[in-house]
Amino acid sequence: MPRLAFANSFWDGYDSLEKPIRAGVRKAMAKFQALTVAELNADKGLHLESVEQARDPRMRTIRITDFWRGVVLAPDDGSDVFLLVNVLPHDDAYTWATKRLYSANTATRALEVRNAVALDELTPLYEEAARTAPELLFAKVSDGTLRELGIDHQVLRAVRSIADKVQLEAFATLLPEDQLEVLQYLAEGFSPEEVYRDVVAVRRPADAPAEPVEDLATVIANSTARIRLVTGPQDLEEMLEQPFAAWRVFLHPSQRRVAYRTSYGGPVQVTGGPGTGKTVAALHRVKHLLGRDDGSRVLLTTFTNALAAGLRENLALLLDSDQDLLKRVDITTVDAYASSVVRGHDAGAPQPVGDREQRQLWGNVVKRLALPFGEQFLAQEYRHVVLGQNLRDLDSYLAASRRGRGTALGPWRRKLVWEAIELFERLLRERGETTHLGVCARAADLLREHGPAYRHVVVDEAQDLHPAQWRVLRAAVAAGPDDLLLTGDPHQRIYDSRVTLGSLGVQTTGRSFRLRVNYRSTEEILAWSARLLAPVTVEAMDGEGNDSLAGYRSLLHGRRPETVGCASQQEEVSALAEQVREWIADGVAPAEIGVCARFNLTLDKAADHLKAAGIPVVRVKGQIPPGADGVQLATMHAMKGLEFRAVAVIGVSASVVPFAREITPAEVDPLQHEADMLRERCLLFVACTRAREALRVSWSGEASAFIPVTAGA
Repeated sequence: MPRLAFANSFWDGYDSLEKPIRAGVRKAMAKFQALTVAELNADKGLHLESVEQARDPRMRTIRITDFWRGVVLAPDDGSDVFLLVNVLPHDDAYTWATKRLYSANTATRALEVRNAVALDELTPLYEEAARTAPELLFAKVSDGTLRELGIDHQVLRAVRSIADKVQLEAFATLLPEDQLEVLQYLAEGFSPEEVYRDVVAVRRPADAPAEPVEDLATVIANSTARIRLVTGPQDLEEMLEQPFAAWRVFLHPSQRRVAYRTSYGGPVQVTGGPGTGKTVAALHRVKHLLGRDDGSRVLLTTFTNALAAGLRENLALLLDSDQDLLKRVDITTVDAYASSVVRGHDAGAPQPVGDREQRQLWGNVVKRLALPFGEQFLAQEYRHVVLGQNLRDLDSYLAASRRGRGTALGPWRRKLVWEAIELFERLLRERGETTHLGVCARAADLLREHGPAYRHVVVDEAQDLHPAQWRVLRAAVAAGPDDLLLTGDPHQRIYDSRVTLGSLGVQTTGRSFRLRVNYRSTEEILAWSARLLAPVTVEAMDGEGNDSLAGYRSLLHGRRPETVGCASQQEEVSALAEQVREWIADGVAPAEIGVCARFNLTLDKAADHLKAAGIPVVRVKGQIPPGADGVQLATMHAMKGLEFRAVAVIGVSASVVPFAREITPAEVDPLQHEADMLRERCLLFVACTRAREALRVSWSGEASAFIPVTAGA
């Protein structure tokens, strides 16, 4: 019986196929599995045909419908594995198949594909230009080193003609994936040793043969990051019915290195930009820890309820709903876990209040004490300095560092601030209330007193956690091997938290990993979104130095993001409805479209116009409702953790992004002002990077200053 495998290149286009064509794919693949190899070669229904003049003699096509063909890589070595690589209209399928060449990478051993015809045509043109170039991009890297990194003869010839990174990008869509990534790393200044460690070593299977092999079955087995082998009819049906769900927890090699390492000597930090698979790595680490026979419990935690719900759903998918394993994992937010600890020890524990109530109390404090400070300043001083450093008395506050605060306070002024803090906490106690961070402080005390509750804690979206929350997590698990694994991205920090992990007993030196390949968005969306943060520096998650998006890239390509300025909000939401109609007409399902804005009022107007246009909508508040079948509307904050094929970010006007009420005036505290502005930039960055294939950013009146000046270029 022939065995069937699917390449990522097939999945990239499958979602966008019209329903009759997808039905044709399912029918053809089911028939494929029912035949023997001999019957397959002779079958007139599937029409397995060779492709004339193909660069790769293994190329075949099969009939999907009257006008659509599947492109298949067939074995020529006696094996029985066939690889479906694409589904295209009839003529396009033959043109595509004629130009592609599949081969095994000599370093990673994985199957990779190139546009061999276009590469041969383009290389001589660049060789001619290279003769007069003052310097070539890879002149300092020897041929031998490039070969050790997997660069083969055809690509090496092209490499020797490339003068700069712009020319490398011109080659990008033609080059094999592993070889392209090696070259991109080198172009960003990484050493050959670093490239071997971060690209080659993590992609090469541990049991790979000493010498490269070309038999298709073995090469496919070495390419689990790009190919999924069908195990049976039920597996085939599930994959084709819910292809995106099947890949939500799929692990790529750079992530596997982190997730399935046997053991770590202490806390581990995994960073990376949006779409690099940090959450997937965290989920697989939980699976790895559950695979031990010690019966230990795991806390899997994050920042918001919506994110926790997503973790719960995806872990169940990864563990195939194994209830015995799932019972050993507690999945919740840090605040909810802290509350459970406090309720378990303190009868009648005070209830936490929200931000609005806290602002009102701070306003009351300012009036009662006639202080020379505003309520915003006091709330931030309390959050960042007092709660951030767990200060319990005036003497500690007088001696405390106020790093990151831009307004100097002498001893006398600090005493005034402490008087305000004491009054604020007393007012809370009188009401039988506290803050969420106050609950965390109490929970950390209780855990230190009574002992840790877990052997392993895994933290997702760690960049948004406050030091008080980190103290809870540090106290919840005994220090030792595999105690903490945290994932996050400081470029996605959308809440006002600052932390230096080392000061809290979370030392990750020598156990930090950075994921640099985006598996969600196209390079065009990624590059445009990254420019939102280009004018600023972003502090690393551990507070030691700055983080960087250098080397961060996508291997997917598509259309450029669209930026649209409108004269009025009415015009903007009308244009949005037209764009959504176009996306749906192009085969994007309504549930695969996300619309986000800074405020719910803007989304209300958008919802009205979409409904009037006959387009179903679903409001997302916290998490997407089960079975939701409409365009998803969410605030920018609620977009965290979501992703869509197409995203429209609306209302990105100068008066809204950044939102003045969220920005501390520079004259009050210049450092806090910069931190607030950065947080607003990060919020827009998060919203834009939810898009997989299409991104549209619009505004009415004057555009936000965050939009790149050449955004439309």
